[in-house]
Amino acid sequence: MLLRFTKMHGLGNDFMVLDLVSQHAHILPKHAKQWGDRHTGVGFDQLLLVEAPSNPDVDFRYRIFNSDGCEVEQCGNGARCFARFVLDKRLTAKRQIRVETKSGIIELDIRSDGQISVDMGAPRLVPADIPFQAAEQALSYCVDVDGESVELAAVSMGNPHAVLRVNDINSAPVHELGPKIEHHPRFPARVNVGFLQVIDRSRAQLRVWERGAGETQACGTGACAAAVAAISQGWMDSPLLIDLPGGRLSIEWAGPGQPVKMTGPAMRVYEGQVRL
Repeated sequence: MLLRFTKMHGLGNDFMVLDLVSQHAHILPKHAKQWGDRHTGVGFDQLLLVEAPSNPDVDFRYRIFNSDGCEVEQCGNGARCFARFVLDKRLTAKRQIRVETKSGIIELDIRSDGQISVDMGAPRLVPADIPFQAAEQALSYCVDVDGESVELAAVSMGNPHAVLRVNDINSAPVHELGPKIEHHPRFPARVNVGFLQVIDRSRAQLRVWERGAGETQACGTGACAAAVAAISQGWMDSPLLIDLPGGRLSIEWAGPGQPVKMTGPAMRVYEGQVRL
């Protein structure tokens, strides 16, 4: 069986997108792992599945698999690509779309300038909701990593994030600390790890070690989590710009209980077919 797919990216965070509305298939974790291999498969950070909704109040269901085969709750850059995909494929004529994800409903707005804004919902900061093991909620936590004390913020944007402030983004120990914190026992569902360098009150740089994918060119939920951590601790103000290796995202957050809004591009790379 041949399946049509589209290769897309959001700031270099790349995706294989499958329309499972007009074509029908049962996708398993092993397929994501096989297709995600950059040497023997299509190659991507995440596989995005566009499905019919189970909830009558939304337009689509959105599922995400990392390239290691594990299904995850949320992906911000993927959400923008999802919006561009369903409009380009004429699966909808709407420019404002409600989408059901594993972690809840998000709202996508395709703007006239081609940029896509995503209402990611309110961040979750209570440790049990992230999930993160801590006695009580705090702005930051000290975590023992191989005998070294690492200070980090813990935030869920529908998926778990740890945010570390660093002095120099270029020398940040992304590949050393990233996997150690990803698998740290205090994060029982593993965690995405962001390394944030604050430039001034409205601009920062960020690198992200993504759970199940390693360092990526950009991470939308990671940028949202970093913005929440920076605003909560008084380092930055909303709205703000975050520069990732793949490009720039604009983030707005009015404070606790309020939704995080992310704006950035989504690009189609090519169309293809893959055998299931």
